[in-house]
Amino acid sequence: MPNAPLLSVADALARILADAHPMETEAVGLLDADSRVLAGPLTARRTQPPFDVSAMDGFAVRAADAASLPAELRIIGEAAAGHGFRGAVGPGEAVRIFTGAPVPEGADAIVIQENTAFDASTVRIVDGTPETGHVRPTGSDFREGQTFFAAGHLLNSRDITLAAALGHASLEVHRRPRVAIVATGDELVLPGEPTGPDQIVCSNPYGVAAMVRRAGGDPLFLGIARDDRAHLAETVARGRDADVLVFIGGASVGDHDLVGPVLQDLGMALDFWRIGMRPGKPLMYGRLAHHHVLGLPGNPVSSMITSRIFLVPLLQALLGRKGIGDATAGRRAHLAIDLGPNGPRQHYMRAVSRTEPDGTLTVTPVRSQDSSLLSPLAEADMLVVRPANDPPRKAGDNVSVLPLDF
Repeated sequence: MPNAPLLSVADALARILADAHPMETEAVGLLDADSRVLAGPLTARRTQPPFDVSAMDGFAVRAADAASLPAELRIIGEAAAGHGFRGAVGPGEAVRIFTGAPVPEGADAIVIQENTAFDASTVRIVDGTPETGHVRPTGSDFREGQTFFAAGHLLNSRDITLAAALGHASLEVHRRPRVAIVATGDELVLPGEPTGPDQIVCSNPYGVAAMVRRAGGDPLFLGIARDDRAHLAETVARGRDADVLVFIGGASVGDHDLVGPVLQDLGMALDFWRIGMRPGKPLMYGRLAHHHVLGLPGNPVSSMITSRIFLVPLLQALLGRKGIGDATAGRRAHLAIDLGPNGPRQHYMRAVSRTEPDGTLTVTPVRSQDSSLLSPLAEADMLVVRPANDPPRKAGDNVSVLPLDF
């Protein structure tokens, strides 16, 4: 691969996202719509409530007839949820009504049952006042044609409940991107398998797959590709139906780093392969036919952090998410400890956050920033984003942070 200058993280992310367009759409039933992304606006197909509704059990009356108490009215019928009264309420009349029932024509108020005494034909209003507030007016929730969410909205349980009430049995969403994940290296064995004297357990794909699923994609682990051109090419072929190909390891310039050369032999158009980031300098991005190709570093921490910085926003863009924002820096927090100067690459320091009693967010970097150590990463919930050549920082200084979870 050519020896290219280091790209900044922001430039690398911009180039990846510029090449990402939303997936095609599909209709899914409401039971399968959770965590899916709308492909178009969500609009009401009906008015809710479709008629004036009683919010209480009692009597539907004309407020003028109960302005002076006690008041005695003739009961002319009954209205229940799903069974409205078809006549109209006239002077001196009342309709027995239950919560959820349509308010009869002519009535404009509800007298709650507790304020009455009644028999089969007559109701005597002895206390309180007739309440127009006990009537839920037509369209007080929403009206036909009203739009609630735009395309790109990530659906949750509340949204789906609303969609059902709006009259939708299914929703048009973007298809989930298929992400094929390949681990590379003769030194790797799968979890649970015996390890040889020079081997380690392959852990990275499982964390990356979990991140893919959380970001809205469908992960497929293609297994471990050995340090062999033919075997790597065969593994790539098994990901032919994927939208994104993710390779973990093998994207640097060592004699055994074969991912780049093999993919270029297969026709990949390489965009970049090194970035000014710590950890994660040997990051590769390109296009192979319809595939987005992302080559992640082999170090466990590096692969997880570069997935968070680059793969997650790529998947969000493929899902048509709006307002992705800058994945290189999110919130602000105060340092809990002093930090020395940063080097020439943007540094993503693993850290633990805490919300102080006054609401201030503070962050403490974990005990080691070694990119091969997974246990400190598991302790962390935040990344402290330090620009290249950032000067020393003191406890209490305000810094950019990015949550590891999303």
